[in-house]
Amino acid sequence: MKEKLVQTVVINHVLHITLNRADKMNAFTYAMLQELSEAYTRMESDPDIRCGLLYANGDHFTAGLDLADVSKHIQQGAKLFEDGKIDPLQIFDKKRTKPVVIAVQGTCLTIGIEMILANDICIAGNDCKFGQIEVKRGILAFGGATIRFQQRCGWGNAMKYLLTGDMFEAQEALKIGLVQELSKDPVSQATAIAERIAQQAPLAVQATLASAKTAILDGSNLAEQGLMPALNHLMQTEDAKEGLMSFLERREANFKGK
Repeated sequence: MKEKLVQTVVINHVLHITLNRADKMNAFTYAMLQELSEAYTRMESDPDIRCGLLYANGDHFTAGLDLADVSKHIQQGAKLFEDGKIDPLQIFDKKRTKPVVIAVQGTCLTIGIEMILANDICIAGNDCKFGQIEVKRGILAFGGATIRFQQRCGWGNAMKYLLTGDMFEAQEALKIGLVQELSKDPVSQATAIAERIAQQAPLAVQATLASAKTAILDGSNLAEQGLMPALNHLMQTEDAKEGLMSFLERREANFKGK
């Protein structure tokens, strides 16, 4: 049986999503994009999964899209991701409600940066090199970088790399806020963060993420209006009661996502 291009396993309520095309620097084929979408859809639909963790086998996170393969599908009118499934880039179709931590190493080009921008927390290897190089190929970044890069890193920082296609180092990515930490072992550090997220009350985590996204996408006024209704809903949950009891009893909470 042919090995999957995207592998998944659940550990401690975290869905580990692993890019598995190391011999091609994890360049995304069209089939690989579909498998990634299936993994995100699994994360969204399984109540036992509280957080996602995305990383790659091999020395490199990704060399970007395998344009020779992906472009022929796009030219034939195919969508990047199947209707009704979660869009990992959070641009074209169904959105996720659960958090995702990402670890990157080696080379991280084009869709790799866009996956960082589409997810929530990124840990990068000390040796990681980044590039949003679409303008060097006569196209534009179409997976979210033109929308999110300036939100995350500021207009000038984003334009410096979007418009030149220049490569930049891990320290620069940390300085401009593209990544949150650098590590000799980014997967282990990202795993630790994902597991800490998964230990918290799942409904509260999802509500927190939803509020923050509303503020970015729809403005602070709408986010403000949603705060008290969200709080009132959470206060009725079993997890809120468990959170209070754990505080009173001075112990770790055991949340069920209910």
